[in-house]
Amino acid sequence: MLYAMTLAFRQLGHPATLRLVLWVALITLLIFAVLGLLGGWAAQRWILPALTDNAGGWVGALLLILYVLAAFFLFRSLAVAVMGLFTDGIVASVEEEHYPEAAARARHVSFAMGLRLGLASLGRAIGWNLLALPFYIALIITGIGPFVLMWLVNAVLLARDCEAMVAARHPTGPSRPLDSRRRWLLGLSTSALFLIPVANIFAPLFGAALAVHLLHLPPRAAHPEHRS
Repeated sequence: MLYAMTLAFRQLGHPATLRLVLWVALITLLIFAVLGLLGGWAAQRWILPALTDNAGGWVGALLLILYVLAAFFLFRSLAVAVMGLFTDGIVASVEEEHYPEAAARARHVSFAMGLRLGLASLGRAIGWNLLALPFYIALIITGIGPFVLMWLVNAVLLARDCEAMVAARHPTGPSRPLDSRRRWLLGLSTSALFLIPVANIFAPLFGAALAVHLLHLPPRAAHPEHRS
């Protein structure tokens, strides 16, 4: 696992990968900015008046918490959804460099299929995080509780998303299907990266690259000393 993570981190330094990071970041931030403007208008319209109203002060405070949490979670959801549009380029670049046989038998992922992957990821992220929202709020008093729960919930979702990106190019099945242990490690490491400011820009591509290595890397090659 550590060897696969090392390869995934190295991938982030490649010029082609950096270009994809730039595109994903720019599109994500553009959408995020538009939604932020709408959110700011909503805050002025409903949240701020509620905060200044003594009778409804608790409602305003709750709305403010929801607004902050929504902004935090939205970046992760948008980044993975946007990355779906670049699925073929991301996965193909890793496979062509490290796993040419897998790249040779892979199929092209169309824009429409990438869009479907992105929208499906966005829907799952919003749906499951909305279901977990009451628990996020309840855990606010613990300080770190909401972040731990968010890390776990999104680990499950991100592992599925990253695995789906590779599977889209290999409909007959990957070289080495993920077991539950590697799936959890994939999700937890990617989700943890999303919690780190600035580094979260690289998290989607790191997760995709890590999924490629975990799905294609031979078991013995997971340790450098076994590689020829």
